[in-house]
Amino acid sequence: MTQGAGTGKDLTAAAAAVRLVVMDVDGTLTDGGIYIGNDGECCKRFHCRDGLAVSASVRHGLPVILLTGRDSRIIRLRAAELGLPAEAVLTGVADKGAALRQLLARYGVTAGQVACLGDDLNDLPILTQAGLSACPADAAADVRVRVHVVLPHAGGQGAARDLLELIWKAKGQWESLVRDYIGMGRGDRQ
Repeated sequence: MTQGAGTGKDLTAAAAAVRLVVMDVDGTLTDGGIYIGNDGECCKRFHCRDGLAVSASVRHGLPVILLTGRDSRIIRLRAAELGLPAEAVLTGVADKGAALRQLLARYGVTAGQVACLGDDLNDLPILTQAGLSACPADAAADVRVRVHVVLPHAGGQGAARDLLELIWKAKGQWESLVRDYIGMGRGDRQ
């Protein structure tokens, strides 16, 4: 992981304070490819390690919100597969900054208690408000220089897992989460 523009920020303290995670989808949970056939969007590629980290985070009490400008049935299907409640999936959002402010009120958290993951210019309204902002390694250059941390993996290749591990480790709970899996697994979906 490399620090972005927030180089003076204590990433461990910022990650430990997180009580809500908000993620863009295309280019963060996916590789950014959008496959369109005759009937519209036909597929997206997700990474199973990102899925497990999202599923485990939700099970351990850290809400994860998907916030995307695209209206996609595929995103809703993936979210349901990971155990996200329907209200945690916001698709077709034109103003992500306003949506984040509504989420702060709904979840009773401050911007400083939110981690945001995004990869392109349309994510800057949430990234610039977040207490911890992150982007995948292959994010747009103008995003990479404005976030607190540039994650080691590309979008759709484990970037979401990187962010969630950073948060859980900063909270001192990652090893406990891992121990839950030893011997029996936990039924979290990938």
